[in-house]
This record gives sequence, C-alpha cells and structure tokens, in this order.
Amino acid sequence: YAGQAVVMTYPLIGNYGITPDMESRKAWPDGYIVRELSRMPSNFRCEGTIQDFLKEQDIPGIAGVDTRALTKILREKGTMNGMITTNENYNLEEILPKLKAYTVGDVVSKVTCSEKYVLEGTGKKVALLDLGAKNNIAKSLNQRGCEVTVYPAHTTAEEIISSNPDGIGMLSNGPGDPADCTSIIEEIKKLYNTDIPIFAICLGHQLMALATGATTHKLKYGHRGGNHPVKDLQTNRVYISSQNHGYVVDAENVDPNVAVPAFTNVNDGTNEGLAYVGKNIFTVQFHPEACPGPQDSGYLFDRFIEMMGRSEIMPRDSRIKKSISNWVRSYHYRTGSGV
Repeated sequence: YAGQAVVMTYPLIGNYGITPDMESRKAWPDGYIVRELSRMPSNFRCEGTIQDFLKEQDIPGIAGVDTRALTKILREKGTMNGMITTNENYNLEEILPKLKAYTVGDVVSKVTCSEKYVLEGTGKKVALLDLGAKNNIAKSLNQRGCEVTVYPAHTTAEEIISSNPDGIGMLSNGPGDPADCTSIIEEIKKLYNTDIPIFAICLGHQLMALATGATTHKLKYGHRGGNHPVKDLQTNRVYISSQNHGYVVDAENVDPNVAVPAFTNVNDGTNEGLAYVGKNIFTVQFHPEACPGPQDSGYLFDRFIEMMGRSEIMPRDSRIKKSISNWVRSYHYRTGSGV
C-alpha cells in the first residue's frame, strides 16, 4: 500500500493492539483511516497500541470518519485520490489541482531492499527479485530447503543469471502501477529469454506479462483481503486466496503462443495466473504465501521446486501434482487453439 491510504471497513480498529507479525521491514501505507480506535487493546501477544505504531512508522492517521459511507463511495466511484490534513483553513481551490495531479509513482524503489542478502539452505539455489516482497515468500522457499538470495528490484538480469540459480522464484509482489516499472520490465525480458525456471507473484506476474507483450489495466477498486476464490483452469478446482492488488493483466491481450490462462477469479472473471508456452514459467496474481492464510495454494511452491528438478518434495494431495506442460496442453485442448 505504499503511496496509498487505507480505509478500514470494520468500525472499531485496534482491539488486538500490535502483534509481532511484520511481513516487511516497516508498514508502507501513506495514510490510515478508521471509524473508531480501541484505546485499550487486549490480546496475549499485544506489544503496543495501533496509535503508537502509526507514530513509530510515521504514518498519518485519522479517526471519527464514517468509513462505511466512504467505502460505499469508493465502491461506486472507484479508487480516488484524497488527503489527510490538520490544517482547518485550507483553500480547496488550491488543493483540488494537487489532489488530481497526485500519482503513486515509483514506489517499488522505495520499498525494495537496499542490498542483496542470502537465506542459507541445502537445496536448490533460488533468486528472489524483491519488488516489495512479503517476508513469507522467501521463508516459504527456505522452509522447503532452498537457498534464497534476495536481490534489490533494480538488479540487472546479467547479475542474477551470472549467479547460476536453479530458479528465479520469485519475481515478487509489490506496489504501484506495473506499467511504471519500465526498467525492471526490460530486465525481466532478459530473464524470460533464458531457460531458468521462473515463478512470479502479484506485481511480478503483471511485469512478466508486460515483458512478453501483454497489457494491464487498473481495476475499479482492486481485490483486497483473504477470501477471494480462484479457479485452477486445468483441474477446475477452486482455492481461496489472499489478494491485495489494484491492477490486473488483460487476458484477452495475452498471445496464446506465449502464455495461456492458468487461474481465473471466480467473482469477476479476471485473470489470476498464466502458464508460459515452451517455458518453465508460471505466474499468479494472488498470494500462495499468505501469512496469515488462507494456505490453499501453498502447493504452488512445490510445483516450482518440481520445475527446478527436485524429486523429494513435501507430501500433498496427488490430485494437484500437475506439470506446466500438462497445464498448457489442457488449455489448447479445451480451446482448440493448437500449440
């Protein structure tokens, strides 16, 4: 949520206080809007109030707002620009042009790590491009034995390739408009042109699509939260997923000779994943590393490890043990498009 303000729909926020469950080195929203603050949190893991947390993280917040009325406006009109101010004497004629001109901008550079680091492991060597990655992505790979090297977002493809990784798992999630990441897209094109297995999540999914000639567009109000159903188009099995994104890949602009749809959103039919033809590459819009859950789609990490050639994987339902080649063949059989 870097560059954005977050509106909470539940009316009383802060009941649990702050618990030690950070998925990034800091919280990134540029504003926090609630109806009412709970000033006396109660939870056995509580380490402070949300008010103190916002101060520590330098995030402006406001309470006393009818957030449900605001949410109805955003649902009808779509995501829009806004401002939190302590100035009661502002000039609306001066502020409106600034509000209209505001853009999120290059927030990936703001949230990425400053230098590469390694999570030691005894298994496959995996490169992770940090575009704003949740910590549990690297952890999910590391727990499966992988040695994970995390690279800053603007690392060149040549540096990653020269490290001779077994896979690039991950092109990570991240904030902002994917089309703004022009220099990163150019590097991803070079990664696509290798034979290195690649797995991408969220923003990484969008950037791989852009790097291979597809397009993206902004959703009216995005997909937010931990209860979005997505369908695996190979098995027709539906999984509950965690999602936080405002942009989506235009499935109709994906060249079927380059990639085929792998997942779709059950609610609105938007694209939720792609499998790339003739490549060991698959990408998803949702979060299989969701922390906290749902953990329905965690098997995708195992699928990626299979792509890298590992024979010993964590036990799981054999019905979902499918390869990318089967994924692609299934799509072309169903559509009659041929390979």
